[in-house]
Amino acid sequence: MQSRTQTLAPALTLFPTLKPPHKTLAFHQTLVLILTFFAYASFHASRKPPSIVKSVLGPEIQSNSTRIGNESGWAPFDGPQGTHRLGELDLAFLSSYSIGMYFAGHLGDRIDLRLFLVFGMMGSGAFTIVLGLGYWFNVHWLGFFVGVQAVCGLFQSIGWPCVVAVVGNWFGKDKRGLIMGVWNSHTSVGNVIGSVIASGVLEFGWGWSFLVPGVLVIVVGMVVFMFLVVSPEDLGLGLGLESPAMEIEMNVDSEKVESEEAGLLERERPDTLDAIGFLEAWRLPGVAPFAFCLFFSKLVAYTFLYWLPFYIRHTAVAGVHLSHKASGILSTIFDIGGVFGGILAGYISDMIGARAVTSILFLLLSIPALVFYRVYGSLSMFANIGLMFLSGLLVNGPYSLITTAVAADLGTQSSVRGNSRALATVTAIIDGTGSVGAALGPLLAGYISTRGWNSVFFMLILATFCASLFLIHVARTEIKEKLKDRKWSWDSISSN
Repeated sequence: MQSRTQTLAPALTLFPTLKPPHKTLAFHQTLVLILTFFAYASFHASRKPPSIVKSVLGPEIQSNSTRIGNESGWAPFDGPQGTHRLGELDLAFLSSYSIGMYFAGHLGDRIDLRLFLVFGMMGSGAFTIVLGLGYWFNVHWLGFFVGVQAVCGLFQSIGWPCVVAVVGNWFGKDKRGLIMGVWNSHTSVGNVIGSVIASGVLEFGWGWSFLVPGVLVIVVGMVVFMFLVVSPEDLGLGLGLESPAMEIEMNVDSEKVESEEAGLLERERPDTLDAIGFLEAWRLPGVAPFAFCLFFSKLVAYTFLYWLPFYIRHTAVAGVHLSHKASGILSTIFDIGGVFGGILAGYISDMIGARAVTSILFLLLSIPALVFYRVYGSLSMFANIGLMFLSGLLVNGPYSLITTAVAADLGTQSSVRGNSRALATVTAIIDGTGSVGAALGPLLAGYISTRGWNSVFFMLILATFCASLFLIHVARTEIKEKLKDRKWSWDSISSN
């Protein structure tokens, strides 16, 4: 068995009262949730500026052959192929992010998660700032923007496997969907923070839209370095399982949960806690269906992430084109809906004990929501806000559920339970596969948008439908298990 050395957070040395028995397990669980929440929120805040500055960098809006606005764009994104170049810029970031995700999960299983996470935050913040420097140094070379975005994507890929593995270390399966649904709102909260910051300073020059979020990531990274404790074992807490009776109770409960997890958990698998291999992780039950579902779910979510402010700017609402700043701020409604969607999906999946069924429900409902937003969203500001909120809720619900509770469930199933190395690897596989879709969606949107936004929305609806198809088999298994459990319960009542 390989071992991974964890260094103790400096704050625990500086402030001994943070250690047990002065502070309880619940205190440290709460602290971990808060630290990882803001860590990943800052990642997403620094990921948002490219979507905000698109309308400034890109080609002009034309209405009846009349230019709207006084911006002249920014070469090389201001020409007829400007939207294509902007899509390629997204591709540079997201393709390196998806590739880096696989390696980050593999490395995260074997080294200090706290230091690795901080390393990713520092690098991400630094290169976000470097991208903004292109404004002050008057850089117009496409290779500069593509190269910096690619390197930034590699650093960003470190964040997700690390934070999910850390949270998985501190929390068991009980109410995991709800807990992680609330916790995973960091994605939408980060998008909102990034949108508000980037839009708020955009009037001073687009470089500021990158500089401020970049500094934010670095500052939060310093706090994480000081306070984050990777595992309860590092404090001698053992997740509160010191009692043999409690250990037995947990095992009984976990076996019950496993039977309810849609046949995703194989009890007959040989037990091993060695660092799990990449191909072995792919073969774990449920990993492939959810990974490919997330491919299409993230394609939709990230198309909105990178193109929604641009779409709002180029689509008249009640006959009026909004400003760059107003478009960026209005786009946060989608992310606010995503906060509620993630929490709601987590709560429902806990209540019915069926992750795949919950995901399919949200995916299918999001199809008419997207149609309504495209058709009726421009009628009035009220309609735009309401339908954008609903779309965000339904689109981000399954995306949030799969990247958190589902990934943690699959990474801690019977054959790998308690092995955070497996958890980071499984998380990286699922989110890495999803990130390939995330890279493809914005790129396609950049090209397809030149044919009209109806074509873009058709692509999004088709992707959503495909995402639901990959979970049909898993959902059927979940339903059969639930019906079987209900029959057993009824038979036991009747016999009595």
